Amino acid sequence: MRRTTAGCGVRRANTFRLRPTARQQVALGQCLASHRELYNAALQERRDAWRLRTTTVSYGDQSAQLRAIREARPDVKAWSFSSRQATLRRLNRAFAGFFRRVNVGQTPGYPRFKAAHRFDSVEWPKDGDGCRRHADTRKVYLQGIGQVKVTVHRQVEGRVKTIQVRRQGRRRMLILSCDGVTARPLEPTQAAVGIDVGIASFATTSDGQQLRNPRWARVAANQRRNVHHHAARALVGDYGLLVVEDLKIRNMMRRPAPRPDPDHPGWARVDARHTPDRCGACGHTAKENRAGQAVFACRRCGHTRNADEHAAGNILRAGLARLAADPAA
Repeated sequence: MRRTTAGCGVRRANTFRLRPTARQQVALGQCLASHRELYNAALQERRDAWRLRTTTVSYGDQSAQLRAIREARPDVKAWSFSSRQATLRRLNRAFAGFFRRVNVGQTPGYPRFKAAHRFDSVEWPKDGDGCRRHADTRKVYLQGIGQVKVTVHRQVEGRVKTIQVRRQGRRRMLILSCDGVTARPLEPTQAAVGIDVGIASFATTSDGQQLRNPRWARVAANQRRNVHHHAARALVGDYGLLVVEDLKIRNMMRRPAPRPDPDHPGWARVDARHTPDRCGACGHTAKENRAGQAVFACRRCGHTRNADEHAAGNILRAGLARLAADPAA
């Protein structure tokens, strides 16, 4: 990973578990359902305007209707006005993304209506406006829901900017997005590594490190996420360049071309073709070179190595070659 030095004042999200009472759990469900109704109704209004070609509907137009809706609907009035605006901005971002993809010739993907299982969060855009975090009591106030207990497992740094409640299975999570968090740049390093994601082990590095795969079931989502986070953090701390395969499970047969990742500029993604079966010593490529999962054995020169380590070495070589040809990648 190519490291960059960051100044002070970065934004960081902190996720904690909410502990609502039974009544609050019901209210949270009602809040989520009401915001989903607003999202879908606003989407329908935009679709109708487009179909009839009568006028265009913007975020400002729809936000201006909120007060009238609140007066006509007492059930809607229970929820924070600013959180309703945040839901409309969420729809507006979906349309902005749609038009951006249209303009660059990509598959646009028109914004879709949200089923209950696809709409899982509500956001309050400002601490103190319809919501309030109380650090001293480990509670958060949410309009229409009340004071909800929060399990706080680490100190919150910076100034709370936005507050979000997200449904995660049967749990409710509180996400605090904070500004002004002091950045802690990592020490620079020139070390580079290739990473082969596998089955027997979670991942294998080109220098022989095996990252364990605890094989938790799908329901243990938090445990799986924690393992992934710690593994990624350890790799980022040890290496300056991480090279991984550009794998798209649904598109495996289409062989995606290598490309840079703008969201993670230090992660070089390379074409996955032949990383398991190309000999790192002589370049001979044949599927017979890797007849099993454990060992790579070249049928031409006899070179042998742990199969996952060998694939990770090929990934690293491909990444370094790509960077040498295009330093900006």
